[in-house]
Amino acid sequence: MASEVNIFSGRSSRYLAEKIAESYGTRLGNVVITDFADGEFQPSFEDNIRGNTVFIVQSTIPPAENLLELLMMIDAARRASARSIVAVIPYFGLARQDRKDKPRVSIGAKLVANLLTAAGVNRIITIDLHAEQIQGFFDVPVDHLFASSIFIPYIAKMNLPNPVMATPDTGGTRRAAAYAKRLEIPFVICYKQRAKANQVETMALIGDVKGKDVILVDDIIDTGGTIVKAAQLMMDNGAASVRAFCSHAILSRDAAERIENSAFTEVIVSDTIPLHKEWSKIKVLSTADLFGQVIKRMVNHESISSLFNLNL
Repeated sequence: MASEVNIFSGRSSRYLAEKIAESYGTRLGNVVITDFADGEFQPSFEDNIRGNTVFIVQSTIPPAENLLELLMMIDAARRASARSIVAVIPYFGLARQDRKDKPRVSIGAKLVANLLTAAGVNRIITIDLHAEQIQGFFDVPVDHLFASSIFIPYIAKMNLPNPVMATPDTGGTRRAAAYAKRLEIPFVICYKQRAKANQVETMALIGDVKGKDVILVDDIIDTGGTIVKAAQLMMDNGAASVRAFCSHAILSRDAAERIENSAFTEVIVSDTIPLHKEWSKIKVLSTADLFGQVIKRMVNHESISSLFNLNL
C-alpha cells in the first residue's frame, strides 16, 4: 500500500512551498515553530505523519538558523515515525565551500551533507548546485534539477534578433555551452581574476559580441559585482543588449541596486530565494511547478531525468 504524502515547509521557503504543494495537488502541512526567549526554537508537526512520505521544503540561505531549522524538522519527522523523509532544498547553502582551496579551511558543503544524513534524511532534491560534485558528498540519493528547464523556454520566447550565450567567468563555461547548444546559438566567455572574495580585479572577453544580444547565464548572483562588470564589458565591446539568467538571487548588500543601475536590459532569476521587494530590472520565474512535477514522479516511481533533455 502506497504511503500518504505530506509537504511541509520551514520558515525561509514557505512562500515557495505553498506553490509547490498547490502544484502537486495538496495543501501545505501544518508546522508550528515555537520561539523561546533565549533564541532557541522548536519545530512541531501538527499533522500525523506516521508511515508517510514527508517532503520538507527549506532553502538553507543565511542566517544559519535556516539550516538548523531544516535539521530539526528532519529529526522531528524521523522521531514521528515518517516512512521516508525528503529534504527539498531549492538553494543549497555553503555550496561554494566544496573543496579546500587553501590550507586549514573547512569544506562546508560536505559538513552540511553529513549533518543532513545524521539528522535522518532519506533523499535530497535541489536545483543548480554551485558544484555538481556535492552530490557525491551524500550517501543518500540526490535529485539534482536544472533551472534550464524554465529558463530556456523563456529565452526561446524572447525571439532575440542576434542572440549569443555568455558566461561571466570560465567556471560557468560548461553551463553556457550547454545552453548555447540547446538554443543553437554561439557563446562567448568572460575571464576574471579576483583580488579577494566578492571582489573582481580584472575581466577580459573571449569572443565577439558586436551587435549581439548577449545572454549571460550563471547559478548565483551574490554581490552582483562579477555579473554587472561582465554586462558592462559586453556593452563596451559593442553588444546591442545584455540580459542575465541566474538560478539563485542571493543579492547581498547593494546587489539589487547595482543591477538597477547597470547596463542590463533585464535579469531573470528563479524563486529559490525570496526577493523582499520588486525591482524594475529583475524578473522572477517560479520553480514551483518543476518541484511539484518531480515530487509526483518520485511518489509514482517514475523517471525524473526524463524531465530534462539538457545536460548541464
